[in-house]
Amino acid sequence: MTENLDSLPLSDRLAREIRNLLISGELPAGQRLSEAAFSERFNVSRNSLREAFRLLTKDGLLRHEANRGVFVAVPTIATILDIYRVRRMVECGALRQSWPRHSAVTSMREAVEVAKIRREALDWVGVGSANMFFHESVVDLADSTRLSDFYERIAAELRLGFGLLANPEQLHAPFVELNDKIVKLVEEGMADDAAREMEIYLNLSERTVLKSLERHGE
Repeated sequence: MTENLDSLPLSDRLAREIRNLLISGELPAGQRLSEAAFSERFNVSRNSLREAFRLLTKDGLLRHEANRGVFVAVPTIATILDIYRVRRMVECGALRQSWPRHSAVTSMREAVEVAKIRREALDWVGVGSANMFFHESVVDLADSTRLSDFYERIAAELRLGFGLLANPEQLHAPFVELNDKIVKLVEEGMADDAAREMEIYLNLSERTVLKSLERHGE
């Protein structure tokens, strides 16, 4: 549930496109972004692209280094702790007010089924993308465009943290079944139970990501 992209200024649309690349895992933490390559990719001027980079830098997703260029940010332990603090408030809150026939429940179920298919193919990047869509759908249960837009920014930072794992299977494999359990509870009208399961899920996920950051030297 996001606002109409056509109503946004060009720089904002570009920022959202780049943020989606971060969420999908296409742009890993620490990668340098070429102005020339991205200007050609999106068929925009470098001035428009620089404004988009500035917006993403303000959001903490990119960093500018003098005489070196623009790089994808590497999350810190403090960032991850704060992200999960926000996720517990937003996702568990959205689940508590959920109802089985909400359209977002269908999206949650679809995300789980896609994750299962990608897991069978050992496509852990694909599993990760399906997982991100699952959690975006959870937030959509709140029926708040502003909240869903805010969560997109959180999701991009989170995916950067996921990208630091040496073994992505370690993170994503166990959570496919946990996602399945959560959506089943929502489908059965057990909103409070779903919220409790999500809190357990987020605690486990947080510990896994923090361990990977510690090994990364943060």
